[in-house]
Amino acid sequence: MTLASMTGFARSEGTGASPTAWTWAWELRSVNGRGLELRFRLPGGFDALEPTLRDLAGKHLKRGNVTANLTIRREETARLAPDPAAIEQALALATALAARIPGAPPPRAEALLALPGVMRPAAEAREEIGPDQFAAVREGFATALTALVAARRAEGTRLAAILGTQLSEITTLCTRAAAEAADQPAAQKARMMEVVRALLAELPALPEERIAQEVAILAGKSDVREELDRLDAHLHAARALLAEGEAIGRRFDFLVQEFNREANTLCSKSASVALTATGLALKATIEQLREQVQNVE
Repeated sequence: MTLASMTGFARSEGTGASPTAWTWAWELRSVNGRGLELRFRLPGGFDALEPTLRDLAGKHLKRGNVTANLTIRREETARLAPDPAAIEQALALATALAARIPGAPPPRAEALLALPGVMRPAAEAREEIGPDQFAAVREGFATALTALVAARRAEGTRLAAILGTQLSEITTLCTRAAAEAADQPAAQKARMMEVVRALLAELPALPEERIAQEVAILAGKSDVREELDRLDAHLHAARALLAEGEAIGRRFDFLVQEFNREANTLCSKSASVALTATGLALKATIEQLREQVQNVE
């Protein structure tokens, strides 16, 4: 299965001519989210489509904050209507004036209609949305949704390569940590025994057996083999998730938390500068891994 990101963008658009020329455009934007959150911005009259569109989106997307914006534009046509009161007033004035001028012709209609204020913009009647328009918008959304899914998968392919590189780096650091920690318990035990012998020289009454027991306990606490074994198991689990691909974001995020917990314990048990440095590098790489996993669907 293909890994999918939660980040993506898609657009679809089209035109219609029922009953007047109009255009529509969908823009879908997707970013990270804990679950699937859909926000629709629809022009008046198209709100009834939202339940259907939500159901369609939920069948293709599992996580992410998705904003779907629909824009409708209709062809603007200048419509004029006569103002009856203005026409009556202009006609009365023109008739009275013509009567005062000998031989003047009666007022002409086209002359009256050309007077300022006689014709005014007509009130726009709201155009009813027909089935063809609803169908075109639904199909446009489906087209944009398909493109968004493709964009998220393309981003997921790039993301999978980055995650694979980071897991390989974590593997290398774990191998280095294992080599640096191999002699750590014995070295720490020997170092502490030297300190104890010095103390026994000054305080011979201390039981040597009890001291040796405490030294063994301290040496055991510096053994990081258990943490390295768990990190290795987490690495296998992470690669299995990458191979699975689909809808792994939540599980991968939890797994990265386990990575970080083991790296913290390894650093706390470190008894050498080299192992501490490797542990810190391991924590930094795990944090980079976590940031990328936040994008996985």
